[in-house]
Amino acid sequence: MADFNFLIRLKALLVHLAGSIVLAALALGLIYGLWYPAPLATAVGVSSIVLLMLAVDVVLGPMLTFAVYQPGKKSLRFDLAVIVFIQLAAFAYGMATIAQGRPAWLVFNEDRFDVAQASDLDTRYLADALPEFRHPPWSGPAWVASVNPEDVEKRNQLVMESALGGSDLPQRVDLYRPLVQEADNMLARAKPLSDLEQFNTLEAVADAAGKWPQADAWLPLMSRSQPMVVLIERKVASPVAIVDLRPWD
Repeated sequence: MADFNFLIRLKALLVHLAGSIVLAALALGLIYGLWYPAPLATAVGVSSIVLLMLAVDVVLGPMLTFAVYQPGKKSLRFDLAVIVFIQLAAFAYGMATIAQGRPAWLVFNEDRFDVAQASDLDTRYLADALPEFRHPPWSGPAWVASVNPEDVEKRNQLVMESALGGSDLPQRVDLYRPLVQEADNMLARAKPLSDLEQFNTLEAVADAAGKWPQADAWLPLMSRSQPMVVLIERKVASPVAIVDLRPWD
């Protein structure tokens, strides 16, 4: 009898686990395939949040089902409903947190690119932003440029606010412009690929160059967890890819 009950509970666990795995797979596809395309997940350090969410979704939920499942138990439906509710609530909270922190814009900022995450954007100036920059994209990060305010007083205010830990150019959507408008400045600041050999192994640089043969220049990419490199094609004055190389020692 005990063995039979164990098998019934194990079957319930496996059914719950299968559903949890499907949900987790869909979430991973959305997170790493759209919101945090490689290597941006590493650049902004989202993996710890994803692992915590999956631990609750894939491990804790099915284990609780195994613990409470007992055929004929009067409160079984209620117990299972509570478990599913808690699991889905935790999953929704985790996904909302991950969505809010997604890289929204890859911002050319004077001599580098910055990852502007959706949660860090300064919403005070949305009304002053160009229409295409008022809403952070949901289909993956987009390339833009930022420009300093023309008014000296506003420029000084921005510098002061940034120095005190407030918004800087990458978070000010009202200062965004299409990247093509700053293409000449981007190319003027871009560095030859050979410079990367000072900070990375020859094999790593050669591997990146082999994957993106059209790239012939680069700029640093600043992000929350790990600085990386933006490869650029001078001929078309456009970024080619983000690669997990170091822009400095």
